[in-house]
Amino acid sequence: MKCLSHKILSLFAGAVVLVSLCSHSYAQTASYSDAEATDPEMLGWMQGFPPSPEKLIMQPESDFFSFPKLRWTVCHIRELMPTKRVRKGSEPPLSLEYAIDKNIDSVTFNTMGTEQTMTWKDSLGANYTDGILILHKGKIVYEHYSGCLDEGGKHAAMSMTKSMTGLLAEILVVEGALDDTVKVSSIIPELSDSAFGSATVRQVMDMTTALDYSEDYSDPNADIWIYSKAASPLPKPKEYNGPNGYFEYLQTVRQKGIHGEAFGYRTINTDTLGWIISRVTGKDLTQLLSERIWSKIGAEQGAYFTVDAKGTPFAGGGLSAGLRDLARVGQLVLNRGSLNDQQLFPEEAVANIQTGGDKEVFAKAGYNTLEGGSYTSMWWVLHNEHEAFAARGVHGQTIYIDPTADMVIVRFASFPTAANAKIDPTSLPAYQAVAEYLMGKGESTETASE
Repeated sequence: MKCLSHKILSLFAGAVVLVSLCSHSYAQTASYSDAEATDPEMLGWMQGFPPSPEKLIMQPESDFFSFPKLRWTVCHIRELMPTKRVRKGSEPPLSLEYAIDKNIDSVTFNTMGTEQTMTWKDSLGANYTDGILILHKGKIVYEHYSGCLDEGGKHAAMSMTKSMTGLLAEILVVEGALDDTVKVSSIIPELSDSAFGSATVRQVMDMTTALDYSEDYSDPNADIWIYSKAASPLPKPKEYNGPNGYFEYLQTVRQKGIHGEAFGYRTINTDTLGWIISRVTGKDLTQLLSERIWSKIGAEQGAYFTVDAKGTPFAGGGLSAGLRDLARVGQLVLNRGSLNDQQLFPEEAVANIQTGGDKEVFAKAGYNTLEGGSYTSMWWVLHNEHEAFAARGVHGQTIYIDPTADMVIVRFASFPTAANAKIDPTSLPAYQAVAEYLMGKGESTETASE
């Protein structure tokens, strides 16, 4: 599978299509204007009453996810596509305690594979950060907004959506409502003749299905474009006679190879998982995520999913949410389902995710920035010295959970290119450096108090 060219859009025909995060180079992108020069406020996108024609970002044009328009679009998805709400609880938001540490900006690290030193603050601009928040021991020690995002805004989570879908599935597995050892066809007979029918639920959850499915964006006949047309919520052309919606498309996917032999990052696995958990619960993802997570965490805002023409939420990448609310989700996962002495879901669900998947199977995919890692239940597990694991999405979206440092980092970004391999060299070392700084700070405080 080829890495995505920087000229290819990751949003096509109104359906967000998340690409495989190829990881074969540490090189940073050098051909784009920097974050400050491409700030959507400075560029004037969609400003004025009405905006001038050259500043419009709108349907049916298909370039609203190209850079630099991307930097506005990620905060305004619901203005371009139909969406379905994820409801928050009726109680007042659960307040988060602040203990801001301005010294974090000065934390330094070496970028991956080099001796080059960078500060935390400089890494934010280098990665076109729109918003970032650090929780340490449950308190906000760092919070920053830029670009299109402010405290009251929502931002596209991209493939972090997959991890929300995977978490719900893992909860159902632990609770006994979903058997991850059975064939998908036993739950969804409509997929009996597709590649997914012969795969187990676990193989779908860990993306070890063997699919005859191409995400080669340089090939106009690749399956990704057929999928995009099917998933589009926009009216189909009169001459169109292909599948309509995620579920219809999944029934057309054929098998290539043997399930379970190799990891292959393909968004359609998550769409299948979304169908599975909706079938066994009788609830779509927006309702289930609200009932099990969003209404329980004291969220400040509701969230929303993009949907296809039939109203099916996009399980693989359709979520948009506020920064602090995703931090609340990250803290809940760090606490293994516990919030204010209440167990919202079984600890075992997070324990299973943190254990990770098959490293040998994962290694076959060649993720150079994630060597020694694994993937399970739609989460990326680093298997580093801090046992960190993460939800990740294209263009730089991250929920990074470090149990050893008792730290959660949530980042929204609008990096010019989709692949996280371009961002990891100045992100993963930065996360580790901040974790070590926070742990060292705690040790210093304890020593001083003694």
